[in-house]
Amino acid sequence: MVTEVEVSDVTVTVDATGNAIVQDVGFTLGRGQVMGLVGESGSGKSTLALALLGFARKGTTITGGRVAVDGVDLLTLPEPELRRARGGRVAHVAQDPATALNPNLSLATQLTEGLPQPKREALSRVRKLLETVGLPADDAFLKRRPRQLSGGQQQRVAIAMAIAAGPRLIVLDEPTTGLDVSTQARVLDLVRELCRDHDMAAIYVSHDLAVVADVADHVTVMYGGQVVESGTDRDVLVRGAHPYTRALLAAVPSATRRHRLVPIPGRAPSVADEGRRGCVFAPRCDHALAKCRTTRPELVPAPSGTLARCLRVDEVAREPRVRPRSHQTRVAADGGREVFSVSGLNAGYGGRQILFDVSFGLVRGECLALVGESGSGKTTLSRCLVGLHEEQEGTLMFEGRPIPPEAGKRGKDTRREVQYVFQNPFGSLNPHRSVESSLLVPLRHYFGMDVREGRKRVGEALERVEISAKLASRRPAELSGGQRQRVAIARALVCEPKLLICDEVTSALDVSVQASVVELLRSLLGDGLSMIFVTHNLAVVRSIADGVVVLNRGRVVESGEAEPVLTAPSHPYTRELIEATLDVPDASGHAV
Repeated sequence: MVTEVEVSDVTVTVDATGNAIVQDVGFTLGRGQVMGLVGESGSGKSTLALALLGFARKGTTITGGRVAVDGVDLLTLPEPELRRARGGRVAHVAQDPATALNPNLSLATQLTEGLPQPKREALSRVRKLLETVGLPADDAFLKRRPRQLSGGQQQRVAIAMAIAAGPRLIVLDEPTTGLDVSTQARVLDLVRELCRDHDMAAIYVSHDLAVVADVADHVTVMYGGQVVESGTDRDVLVRGAHPYTRALLAAVPSATRRHRLVPIPGRAPSVADEGRRGCVFAPRCDHALAKCRTTRPELVPAPSGTLARCLRVDEVAREPRVRPRSHQTRVAADGGREVFSVSGLNAGYGGRQILFDVSFGLVRGECLALVGESGSGKTTLSRCLVGLHEEQEGTLMFEGRPIPPEAGKRGKDTRREVQYVFQNPFGSLNPHRSVESSLLVPLRHYFGMDVREGRKRVGEALERVEISAKLASRRPAELSGGQRQRVAIARALVCEPKLLICDEVTSALDVSVQASVVELLRSLLGDGLSMIFVTHNLAVVRSIADGVVVLNRGRVVESGEAEPVLTAPSHPYTRELIEATLDVPDASGHAV
């Protein structure tokens, strides 16, 4: 193997405290290979991804290490040379393509502005790139602005921009988060093809272990800013020997088997934690001994064929992986009394119809999943249900009585009892208010609660979604994406709703937090809460949903109990969605 990328001892620290966000990270990667970088939010994945480009966020500094691409150490380059290397040697694809695309410029301008060739040659290269990423290459498409593209198209344009200058290493930070399974499959195929056909190496940062199992040749697991395990994809994801790797795998939902998810107890360490000694995972580890809390382990060969940072790696590796406990679908509360129903719903935008004659019902204590690709009408439907969409007609029934389509015309109790959690948590949270203030608003409005009692309820709500009370004074922009989403869920829960509409609420969460949120929502269902769960993640659907409604181009193409629909779908569209859903393999090589 000809080594393309050599990374050694990379360390990134906080300027104010000297605490390490990333500590002594190293690995090698060959041409045409993909390395998956996994771990919970706060593990240092994105910080490392930026450090591979010689970049550190404000308030942090790369204080050591080497990042060599084709023998050139990027961290030693003067700033002008480093800027030229970004694109020519190493490129970056952000999680949100909107951060890479200028909404005011045409695609042609953005795709050609970084190329040194004359305009005609640059356009010719851009057309080939667009064809490479599976997009139209005609003049009409090149004249479009980013807002005229779907999310999947935007992401593929961002990838085309990243590879335009022919980099040897491409760093992709959660590029498929938020994409439906079909679009995700196309992007993953694209990444593999680009690495193979263009002789590039790729670092694929993701919290989705099923995606990493599908795309990566090697896997590096990070926790607390350190590499805790690394090896081939199969060795890490099937025979992983570190307790943290195994805990992540136990938290992953299965697309083929309904089981309870197992969250990792406790919380990931913060960069604010000082004086950390011993194994960074010890406070959350079932295998930890007294020496684990005082002795920092080194990366050592494990029986699994991986390198693992664990003092008890031989003992852990000999233990079989825990198989999560299966569970059955719930029995409907109140004998199946319908709490919410939709009949003959049609909706559109500007006279263009999006939803066509949608009908379904939901009983108390039931979770109904709305699934389908981007553009299928899922979000439009959910906004109709909560009263945030104007162009709609049909009948909505809540607890046996019709309710107006507009939220403003619904009674105060109905607005409190039907709560909505947006995919983008900024839809629920005021960016100018602290977390505590955002949660106090509905408590005052709906319950007339004073500040003292309100703060107590806020603390309880945050604890339920595993947010530290220390974060209550922060504004949304000071939180991670996963933290913001959990706060948005907490804000809905303080209203004591009877129906909760969740729009892709787990898409930005790492597997452990996702497991915590899913199990939290499951417990609420047991208390009688009804839920409409909008998602493209069929593994989560199998874990939590009792019923499924499949949307395609605004029409219900299949519906029924979750298990029969997901196991033996009758409609070709549903079968395509299930076939495109990824899973982590087990020891036999089969999906779990």
